[in-house]
Amino acid sequence: MVAKINAGKSIRGALHYNENKVNEGEANLIMASGFAGEIEQMNFNQKLNRFQHLLELNPNVKTNAVHISLNFHSSENLDNSELQQIANSYMEKMGYDDQPFLVYRHDDAAHMHVHIVTTNITAQGKRIDLHNNALKSEEARKAIEEEYNLVKAESKMIKQNSGIIKADPQKVKYGKIPTKRAISNVITAVTRDYKFTSLAEYNAVLKCFNVTALRGAEHTPMYENKGLMFSLLDAKGISVGVPVKASSFYSKPTLRNLEQKFEGNAEKRKQYKVNLKQRIDQVFGKYSNITRSRFEEEAGKLGIHVAFRENEQGFVFGTTFIDHRNKVVFNGSDLGKDYSAKAITEKFSKVSKQINPEKKSTLRLALRREQKAESASDTYLKLPNPTHFLEKLLETSRPEYVTGMPRKRKKRKKRNQQINQELTL
Repeated sequence: MVAKINAGKSIRGALHYNENKVNEGEANLIMASGFAGEIEQMNFNQKLNRFQHLLELNPNVKTNAVHISLNFHSSENLDNSELQQIANSYMEKMGYDDQPFLVYRHDDAAHMHVHIVTTNITAQGKRIDLHNNALKSEEARKAIEEEYNLVKAESKMIKQNSGIIKADPQKVKYGKIPTKRAISNVITAVTRDYKFTSLAEYNAVLKCFNVTALRGAEHTPMYENKGLMFSLLDAKGISVGVPVKASSFYSKPTLRNLEQKFEGNAEKRKQYKVNLKQRIDQVFGKYSNITRSRFEEEAGKLGIHVAFRENEQGFVFGTTFIDHRNKVVFNGSDLGKDYSAKAITEKFSKVSKQINPEKKSTLRLALRREQKAESASDTYLKLPNPTHFLEKLLETSRPEYVTGMPRKRKKRKKRNQQINQELTL
């Protein structure tokens, strides 16, 4: 089970969202705690007044609405009685058991879940602290999972199929499920999980799931007020059905609200930039020649959707890469010149030719050996050139004579006189 708590400033908004779901046949009110009389007979204002009475006891508290969702694994099929017990147990463990609250079972997603609406203002006019909600919720969740034998949020099943709990978007088809419900599932997940920095990038992701956001014509009130309308797309990418205003969705995905996410997303997506470029290079590295269709197919296998922007003449003037693994969106030019529309399309050919894996392996091995040899040679000091220094140092010194000059003879006059005297004696 996964529990999510939203604290807000409009109890009316939370109540209105769930009541609209009931009116559209996408939800049912299955429990009302702290309400007098037959809840089925109460209208919207009567339910709102029950909460409003408590809010008036402490008007200084602005964050006074608590909207909780309890989400279960798709393999779990719980009846209303079990959901009531789980909701009641959760509220008791959170310290809200004395508060009035409404429990709605929703059927607008692939997994079973309930929404709980309440307030943190007590009958004594005191405020229930919201700061420890996360810690309390974790403790309550774990205890309830054990008590009711539910799939645990930390289990491998949830980690491997996290989309089941998080309700990741799926491609929708017009007419399969109600239009608003289908659009809501997509925009909620995309807005929450993907990092986009412009309306164009946001739309690039939405179109992957057959949904598009429309601004309307310029100078219209919707355009001037930064409103949006969402529509489903058919297989050819053409809008079908009646568009739905952004303001009618609980998350209020108007352009004004989306723009607040753009700047923050620009920073959050940076860490995934290098990985995306490496996977794009990996595709081109497998082929000496590659067609556009083969490039799109190979990129898709690596979790990358490539959206080419073309004019009416078929000229490609832009590319957008949607990384579904890391849930980030980049324009080609944001990745670098080598990933711009011009650079990418220049690499395409009429036929694809994959590089021979054996040849590729041989080239890699040769390259590694060469690099290893170069690396090893750089590791040791090279021997200096011979200078014959010692030979010159030990060489016997001899007098040098100029060419043509006779040697001086030693005088032996004194030695000859001595010899003559000895002979005379």
